[in-house]
Amino acid sequence: MADSIFTDQNLLQINPWPIPKYVYVIGEIGINHNGDLEVAKKLINMAKTSGCDAVKFQKRTIDIVYPQDVLDAPRESPWGTTQREQKEGLEFDEADFDELDAYCKNVDIDWFASAWDVPSQIFLRKYDAPYNKVASAMALHTELLEAIAQEKKTTFLSVGMCTYEDIDNAVAIFKKHDCQFVLLHTVSEYPAPEKALNLRGIVDLREKYGVPVGYSGHEPSVSPSIMAAMMGAVAVERHITLDRAMYGSDQAASLEGPGLQSMIAQIRKIPEVLGTGERLITEGEKAVAHKLRYWKTSGD
Repeated sequence: MADSIFTDQNLLQINPWPIPKYVYVIGEIGINHNGDLEVAKKLINMAKTSGCDAVKFQKRTIDIVYPQDVLDAPRESPWGTTQREQKEGLEFDEADFDELDAYCKNVDIDWFASAWDVPSQIFLRKYDAPYNKVASAMALHTELLEAIAQEKKTTFLSVGMCTYEDIDNAVAIFKKHDCQFVLLHTVSEYPAPEKALNLRGIVDLREKYGVPVGYSGHEPSVSPSIMAAMMGAVAVERHITLDRAMYGSDQAASLEGPGLQSMIAQIRKIPEVLGTGERLITEGEKAVAHKLRYWKTSGD
């Protein structure tokens, strides 16, 4: 998908805010694959058949991202009894990513990943994905932001848990490196209650920073993402799952196949339904007027 979808040429200027002609939809697989390549492939297929433009994964170097005491802490999971075993069980290695890369190319869907540390970002460069992504948890990680911005690849930057000062600092890094970016309005609760979503934050970010803004949603429902698109979100990212009852902290904040299909179908309708805003009389209306305004030609 060309980066032109993140420029003014992709916007319909409709008051009180511009509406994108096309919304880039990202199926966030994240770690919902539970370390299983076959589950990941099923999620890719679900995203593709539902109409997603891309799927996204996550990449971590466990011993860099987490301190030793956290890794040693107890945690019951399908992989063992410690945090380390759980987190390592959720990670794909190079051979796995090679297979996912080939699979996404075969089904013709974009893919990229959010790195949680610099070595992971360097590892991902091998795949030459179309976009980069900064997770909200990493939005304050200056060294990582520098490494990403230096690539000068359009980057989605989620701003959950961020103050204006936090966002200012991140924006400054991307502008310094002349790297195009899209801010993603995000509420980092899993799942996020609808009353906390504050979708007007999409407009606020666009007006404050003068850049394209999208939405990364963690609510279990469909309608807020459609509202976000109506409010001008140029991209919508949603966690996806085969079954919300599966193991994993993100599953309950994800959409299953029917919800994802419904969301995308309704988002795609928006530009067509909005029209131009100009007062026009359709050909169908003219026919109806001829039937119902008989008095106009009856001689009365």
